[in-house]
Amino acid sequence: MNNFDTICSISTPQGIGALAMIRVSGKEAFEIVSKLFKDSKDFKAQPSHLVNRFDIYEDNALIDQVMAVKFFAPKTYTGEDIVEITCHGSHYIQQKIIELLLQNGARLAKAGEFSMRAFLNGKLDLPQAEAIVDLIDSQSEVAHKLAINQLKGNFSARIKALRDQFVELAALMELELDFSEEDVEFADRSRLNQLLHTLKEEVFQLTESFKLGNVLKTGIPVAIIGKPNVGKSTLLNSLLKDDRAIVSHIPGTTRDTIEDNFTINGTNFRFIDTAGIRLTDDEIETFGIERTFKAIDKADIILYMIDISEASLEEVEKELLFLENEIDFIRKKLIIVANKIDQLNELPKHFTEWNKYDIAFISAKRNVNIDDIRELLVKHIEQQKITETTLLTNIRHYDIMLKIEEEINKIETGFAQQLPTDLIVVHINLILNCLGQITGEITNEEVLGAVFSRFCIGK
Repeated sequence: MNNFDTICSISTPQGIGALAMIRVSGKEAFEIVSKLFKDSKDFKAQPSHLVNRFDIYEDNALIDQVMAVKFFAPKTYTGEDIVEITCHGSHYIQQKIIELLLQNGARLAKAGEFSMRAFLNGKLDLPQAEAIVDLIDSQSEVAHKLAINQLKGNFSARIKALRDQFVELAALMELELDFSEEDVEFADRSRLNQLLHTLKEEVFQLTESFKLGNVLKTGIPVAIIGKPNVGKSTLLNSLLKDDRAIVSHIPGTTRDTIEDNFTINGTNFRFIDTAGIRLTDDEIETFGIERTFKAIDKADIILYMIDISEASLEEVEKELLFLENEIDFIRKKLIIVANKIDQLNELPKHFTEWNKYDIAFISAKRNVNIDDIRELLVKHIEQQKITETTLLTNIRHYDIMLKIEEEINKIETGFAQQLPTDLIVVHINLILNCLGQITGEITNEEVLGAVFSRFCIGK
């Protein structure tokens, strides 16, 4: 990209709407746009942040009557002069205005080029730029909140604080290195170990937060599991308020996983209806059961359904023990869904007094107490304390944090083996380099290209 060109792009989505916006940015933005207007002198004299109406002509033929606003550098999104033109939403009008801009010296912007210029001109750091994509893509209140927190600089501030502490560690080690010939040890290794332990905990918390942050951003996977014919597909349809899954009294109807998303109280959940778990000679059903276990492995929350009109507590505990041996439930939330209460006169006492797991008593067929499940799902998420917490949500950041963890382990080993200071400092400098890659202080064109290629053209 030539960052000295004046760029232009349609910034509103494709399709026909009442209005569309065209954005122009660069040193010659005002001059190029003025050539489109019949009243070019009025546009040139127009102050910043004031909207005026102008007529766009081509060879004395009126193309459109538009609204235009100028933004003077450096107090703009890109840090350059910007013009935003609001025209009618006709595809023809939008393309004609773009053609006129190109004829008068602008070029089409590439994906993310406006935001890249904002980054290069110091208006955003790299995590804030990446947060813009997440903000545009956010499909729930939680995903929106995570993106806003990062856009406000909360994550960047935490990385900066972390970097400052590693700089302090490096300074202490470098001081010792400078006076190594005089055999003077300025840094107490026990103090350095304590500082490193604190930093390791901070890095570990950030890295671990990715598991929660990522599922909150993309949708929390919820697997609906249980024996055949206990009502899993009926429950999925009730939760989604749609006939998404085929419902039949014949056991083994669901032979593959069925997924759909639903937002509850601002949080996006990705529900997965699975094949019933049982021993079977049916080859296709067996494949479905194998996929069920894969879905359980990936899920953050498990809804384990039972037919309470038939199941005994002993039978349920035996099934759960089998599942616990097959799957790691330590990091998963398990909720028992006792279905078909419409077939009972009263709830079994041994189930109502059972407090080993959260349990919801429902009738999926009659749509009774379905909200109890929604409340348990929301309660689980609220317990994660995600409102103002800095969570890792970006895979690029996560990969870098894993590298930092590796370098910290090497420093710990160096301290334990009493390695020379200069060998340990190498790993601290690598960590500082990694932190700089997150914020964009240390980067290259390949990384920037990968980050900004995720943006739509016009942003």
